[in-house]
Amino acid sequence: MEPIERYRPIVDDFEAFRAACERPLPSAVRVNTVKATVEQVRAALEEAGVAYEPVGWHDLLFVLPEDSPGNNWPYFHGWTHGQEEVSAVPATVLDPEPGERVWDACAAPGTKTTQLAAQMDDDGEVIATDNNLGRISALRSNAERLGATSVAVTHEDGRNHSLKPFGGESYDRALVDVPCSCEGTIRKNPDAFDDWSLSHVEGIAGVQKGILTRAVQVTDPGGTVVYSTCTFAPEENEAVLDHVLGEEDCELVEYDLPLAHREGVTEWDGDSFDPSVTKAKRIYPHHNDTGGFFCAKLAVTG
Repeated sequence: MEPIERYRPIVDDFEAFRAACERPLPSAVRVNTVKATVEQVRAALEEAGVAYEPVGWHDLLFVLPEDSPGNNWPYFHGWTHGQEEVSAVPATVLDPEPGERVWDACAAPGTKTTQLAAQMDDDGEVIATDNNLGRISALRSNAERLGATSVAVTHEDGRNHSLKPFGGESYDRALVDVPCSCEGTIRKNPDAFDDWSLSHVEGIAGVQKGILTRAVQVTDPGGTVVYSTCTFAPEENEAVLDHVLGEEDCELVEYDLPLAHREGVTEWDGDSFDPSVTKAKRIYPHHNDTGGFFCAKLAVTG
């Protein structure tokens, strides 16, 4: 059985889902409000001869039907940044405020990190953590190009994140966009399933549980944690939430998402999950002509 076939029981209109996974994914950019306004970017793209289409649910996103994100001068000068449409969901859901202290637990190469900084008007602290030195180089480069001066970078495993280098203070919010099996990126990475294995899915789920656990531990009571992946696998999504709900003082909360989606699944392959995982959102490629994504919002309760 090919990996995508395993999701037939939980995906509506499976043939449309399969067909969407086989179509190329259009390029998209996010307006970087640290350096430019939407109006300025519109004018700049037109001046550069770049065709663009607004994204209905998010004012700062444009699809570029005939171009690549980094192939124009607004990108070079940090006015825009290449960002897949669904990739903008987690930071949007986290919704940080200026002046807050935010942890981005798996930050490189910085797409969501710099989105967080822009949402905060570059006012506050975004602690951006990653354990891959090569990817950290890209994170630093992107933060510099986009003018995100509120970003501080740490090289460490998110499962063992230390608060000591930054005064020992916990966070108002945390974004946990974890490394995953990347099944939802199949439209832009056609080889995403080439090396797929169930053992890898199960193994990386252990890492995901550790990072999300640490995020809840270092976030203030009353604070918010957003957990997200770009995969369809319940082992990496609902099962991770179920584990952390049973171990830490937190609860899943509802949130609005103006994209077509399905709720989280409560049963998979003989396992049952906490009923509240239905508050998580599953975004499938055939619903919005996007990549695949999973996103959940947690409130820290103690």
